[in-house]
Amino acid sequence: MKIVYVRYGQPDYKTDTLTPLGRLQAAAAAKQLRAFGITEIYSSPLGRARETAQFAADELGLDVTVIDNFRELGWGDLNAEQGARKITPWEFAHRFAAEGKGLTDTDWREKEPWYHNKVVERVQIATDGFDAFMEQRGYRREGEYYRVIGEKSDKTIAIFGHGGHSTAIFSHMMNVPFPLACHLFRLDFTNISVFCFNSNEGDYVVPRFDMIGNAEHIHGIEAPLAFME
Repeated sequence: MKIVYVRYGQPDYKTDTLTPLGRLQAAAAAKQLRAFGITEIYSSPLGRARETAQFAADELGLDVTVIDNFRELGWGDLNAEQGARKITPWEFAHRFAAEGKGLTDTDWREKEPWYHNKVVERVQIATDGFDAFMEQRGYRREGEYYRVIGEKSDKTIAIFGHGGHSTAIFSHMMNVPFPLACHLFRLDFTNISVFCFNSNEGDYVVPRFDMIGNAEHIHGIEAPLAFME
């Protein structure tokens, strides 16, 4: 099975919709997706992702199925005063890299500054939700691998989601710490990532990534890089 993961277009976060520029980006992505042979579309329940998905659905003649646990991560210091500025995982990761601090600790959840941030719980919800989604489609997570528990599938599905959610599940599939993934991936608006789950029933499999963060379809449709609030 092949999965095509698409981030939403430029959003208006206050209304959780796409901006006019975001709609242009979503339309460009939808045309790009015609080449992938997609037969099913799934989306986060948040408006910016659903609106982006609908462009593809209209282009491909498909319906959109909403999956609640595909929503964005959210973050914030659990001990911070109300109204305090939220420092994102990407800022932490880049700061650590600039200071020469490690990003590869597997026990990052128990360390400063992550352990008292709600993003830790949200990453777990995202990865558990993705694993449940995959098990329903014949791939059960066992340790660092997925066991194929159903017949091999050649279908291609699309997931429309978020920068944080995709970073969480990509790091989970690659078995790399989330802070490192935050530093490695540049996931622009309507970027397209493609990964495959192959092998026969009973085999263990590690997903193969054919594409990560490709946003060539919005070249010339300019917007600043931004993640969630």
